[in-house]
Amino acid sequence: MNEISCVFPGLRRVFRALRYATRSAAIGVAFGTAICAAFCAPSAQAQSPWPSKPVRMVLGLPPGSGSDLLARALAQRFTPLWGQSVVVENRPGANTNIGTEVVARAAPDGHTILFGLYSGLTVNPHLYAKMPYDTFRDFAPITLICSLGQVLVAHPSLAVNNVAELIALAKSEPGKIAYGSLGAGSQMHLLSETLAHKAGIKFLHVPYKGVPQMMTATLAGEVQLTWASMFSTRGPVSAGRLKALGFSGTKRSPMMPGVPTFVELGIPEIEIGVWYGLLAPAGTPRAIVERIHADTARLLAEPEFRDKEVLAKGYEPIGVGPEEFAAFLKRDFARQGERVRMSGAKFE
Repeated sequence: MNEISCVFPGLRRVFRALRYATRSAAIGVAFGTAICAAFCAPSAQAQSPWPSKPVRMVLGLPPGSGSDLLARALAQRFTPLWGQSVVVENRPGANTNIGTEVVARAAPDGHTILFGLYSGLTVNPHLYAKMPYDTFRDFAPITLICSLGQVLVAHPSLAVNNVAELIALAKSEPGKIAYGSLGAGSQMHLLSETLAHKAGIKFLHVPYKGVPQMMTATLAGEVQLTWASMFSTRGPVSAGRLKALGFSGTKRSPMMPGVPTFVELGIPEIEIGVWYGLLAPAGTPRAIVERIHADTARLLAEPEFRDKEVLAKGYEPIGVGPEEFAAFLKRDFARQGERVRMSGAKFE
């Protein structure tokens, strides 16, 4: 070919054009094949719609708790919306770490989600020397469902009617006023020790195995203080069997509008405490995350569900999306870390 091209210089340009055309044709065939495959073959989404099987909603607490009842109310309403059964799976243990780890290790396909609590995600990482998961690496936040403010209640025998009087009495009798909790690291313990630290006072900590035992002890006067939800304390407070001193919610509760928040009392470190949210394993498709958030927000906006399952039980509905929930997790992680530091609690 070189000899011929030397005799006929124009042939060199012809051969180059032929080689280019050949390569372009091959590329064109490959491109056309890919386009045909993309449009003619069924899409992955069409082959695997979500959900394609029952959805597990894992909760790190036993059946029968207030958290469990809220999770089951959501699951019952999600079932017809998603066209698949949504089953609450209780995996209690290690202060909710066991159930939380189940979701962290699950396939990120949207068929396993976590009904998460503050304890497993923003408290335990500061309490335990070793954690089986990472709050920010192993989960995709979906939505912050609601919060549950805690009421500081006192037995009638305690000669105080508000937080200022409680602080004054505690300063005059350091370590004599006892409060009940569910043990080191529980929200009652963290809130009490945060109050003590900020006010410069000292309480006596008395742990109990469960809420019924703690409330029974408080009503009997075995301990003078404890923290509980508006729902569980409204009756005893109305009957004069307990006195409500302060509320850890972001705003006053319509259940007890006369009880001030700790923000109003100048102690903003005692705010919220208990919250509930939905999370998925990290890597769960964004479309699934957004679908679950949208359906949760829709339920929280429905008067029947909102009034009966949320407001009537003392919860404050929230329903923010993935980005807002992720930002909240970072803030609460830092806040709970400070509370744990003040309490001195630490688990091996």
